[in-house]
Parts: sequence; structure tokens; C-alpha cells
Amino acid sequence: MRGKNDPHSSRYASPRDITTKLVASFKSLIAEGILVPGCKLPPERELARLFGVNRSSLRQALKVLQLMGVLSQHVGDGTYLSTDAANILREPMEFLILIGDISDEELFDARLIVESELAARAAERATVQDLAALQKAISDMEASASDQTRIDADLAFHEAISQASGNRVCRLIFTVIHRAILQSMSRIVKRASVERPLSFHKAIYTAIYRRDADEARRKMVEHLLDAKSIMLSSHRKPASAQLAERINPIPRGPSKR
Repeated sequence: MRGKNDPHSSRYASPRDITTKLVASFKSLIAEGILVPGCKLPPERELARLFGVNRSSLRQALKVLQLMGVLSQHVGDGTYLSTDAANILREPMEFLILIGDISDEELFDARLIVESELAARAAERATVQDLAALQKAISDMEASASDQTRIDADLAFHEAISQASGNRVCRLIFTVIHRAILQSMSRIVKRASVERPLSFHKAIYTAIYRRDADEARRKMVEHLLDAKSIMLSSHRKPASAQLAERINPIPRGPSKR
């Protein structure tokens, strides 16, 4: 029997406290290996009994975990622990970028700091499959018939480098960052021909293929600095527009007397 100070007790704890406690309990079960990726959870009635809560409180916690991407519900089958960690990280990271008002310039700076090193690691660790994925991304970019297919191929190339680096944390983080800069990438696509990024991608691929980590790092830096400069120029108004504003300033409306 639970005491009056037990946080699981719906009589004395708020629904938010109970949900927080249940989410923490799920984390403990995963950490201890009792719940493993892809496993099916016991029925709600059994889970509620195990956690000592009513089914309404349990359902609230399950809903939160589903929204986080930790759990997935299969209609008519049951609830499963996710096997895709990227889904768990994606939403919180995207909200962090939005709420924190993080600029595209800051995101590119993060890419410069980390992706250059990922390229160097890829040169040291890339497998035959990784090299094939990089080649395919380059071929797809060459054959791209629309802005979107070009962007998709561009992202595939950079994500293949993250994969080849062997660092899963960076791969997960940069998948989210790449999604966050899609709008900037669309502006870059409109201002630069496909040959421009392709030349950098091919140079990076060659360095990785030759196992030249220093060259892969250097070429990645050059590539990202070039993309960043195009992005920043797309934010600026053309000189003609700036001159027109000076000659014909925007009217501010009648002054108050």
C-alpha cells in the first residue's frame, strides 16, 4: 500500500507529476535492458498494475512517449518501443532551433565545426557500402531534374558522410540540422548552378576514397564556406534595391501634430 507522499498516488500527486514519474520509470526499464528497441509492451492493464497507477494516468504517459517518438502504437496489435532513435531526437531538436531563434548562419557554423571532422573520419573509416552511397548521391545530384531532387541528393551526400564517420550521435544531430536548413538550401539552389556543389562533392569523395583525411577535411570546409557565402548573399538586398530605397525612401505616413 502506498503512503500519502508517494508521487505515484493520484490522490496526492498532480497528473503532471505522475506522468513525469512514469516517463522516468520507462527510461529506467530501457536502461536496465528490461525493455529493448522493437519490443512489444505488456497490455495497459498489466502496465498500470506494475506501476501502481490507474489506466488513465498510464495512458497520459504513453501518449507523451508516443509524441516523443519513444513508442509507436500499432492499431489492433499493441504498443512497441521504437527502433529509430532519430525520431526521438527530431522533434525536441527542431523545437530547440525554433524557440531558441537559432539563425541559419549559426547552423552553418555548427556544420563547419563538426562536418569537416566527420569528413576526415569518413576518409579513415568509410566502407565499400559508404563509398557506394556517396557515389549514388553524386549521381543523383547530376541527374536531378528539380530543385527538390537536387536538395535531396545534397542531403543524402552529407548524411552518407555522417554515416561513414561511424559516429551515430553526430549523425542523429546533423540529420535534424540538415532538415532545419532546407529553406536556406532552396535559396542556395536558386542562386548557384548544380555544378558548383557537385565539384565540391566530387573533390570530397575523391579525398575519402583515397583515405586522405586532411584533404577531406579541407575540401569540406571549402564547400561549406562557399555554401554559407551564397546563403548570406541571398539574405542581402541587391545594390540596385538598396540605392532605390535611398533615393525613394519608404513613406512613413502622415506625421502627427
